[in-house]
Amino acid sequence: MFENLLKFILGFVLALAVLSGTGLIVAFYFVNRTAVNPPKPIFANDNSTSQTKKPQAISRTEPKEKIISISSPIPAPSPIKSPNLLPPGAYQGIVTWAGGLSMRSEPDINSPSTSGVGANKKVIILEESTDKKWQKIRIADTNQEGWVKAGNIQRSQ
Repeated sequence: MFENLLKFILGFVLALAVLSGTGLIVAFYFVNRTAVNPPKPIFANDNSTSQTKKPQAISRTEPKEKIISISSPIPAPSPIKSPNLLPPGAYQGIVTWAGGLSMRSEPDINSPSTSGVGANKKVIILEESTDKKWQKIRIADTNQEGWVKAGNIQRSQ
């Protein structure tokens, strides 16, 4: 009788030790998994070359003097009223960035922001910068023009 009671108590203690040890190992595993940072997400408008290369100094050139002749007036460009009449090489698109885009006066991140365009807004892409990182757009409704980061506009059909 005493031997059977001792076997029962020893079995019970061993079962508790195995279950608690397994529970501690599983808890330790999940605690360590939460301590590891996930990989940084990469978005379409991220500049992947800037993460691997050291930043370089930006050289600025002085603007050349503009000579304006008073005798011959410069005609103002006429705004395009119809979306079917696009300048050569231009195409229509829709802003895909959910927060909208900031339009800048020049294709440079340090250029002042002139206005903005909201998400899902129809725009006309007029041209791209030489490095293909910026696009010059015209908002279809207001005819405002400016430069935005490339990759945030989807071409319309």
